Amino acid sequence: MGIDDIPLFSNLRGRLGWLAERQRVVAQNVANADTPGYAARDLARPADFSESLSRARGVEMARTSATHLPSPSGPPSRFIAEASPDSETTPDGNSVVVEEQMLRMAESRMEYDAAIGFYQKSLNMLRLASRKPGG
Repeated sequence: MGIDDIPLFSNLRGRLGWLAERQRVVAQNVANADTPGYAARDLARPADFSESLSRARGVEMARTSATHLPSPSGPPSRFIAEASPDSETTPDGNSVVVEEQMLRMAESRMEYDAAIGFYQKSLNMLRLASRKPGG
């Protein structure tokens, strides 16, 4: 039995992956804060994830012009980033508010730290349970 066979650890691993992907999406939003027409994105919350995934099945990227970039190589992300405009939209159509993105980043960081702490405490509990009695 591996550690990933324990539901607690597989759930924590999934949560950490979601949080890492959310940090990537938020960083992408900040990087495009001055791009005209760019809409801020965010990941669907895990409760909404199965619905988002079922909507995306069977959807493939299409190249409608030879100048388009080819589909990315490697496995696609397990998570789906959806448009999530911030509270303001500039006249050029950009909906990224850097302050709101920083709040999302801080929120994700706090949740990541909490999940890592829970993971470490759970590992320590397993180590303690696997020791020889009196050892």
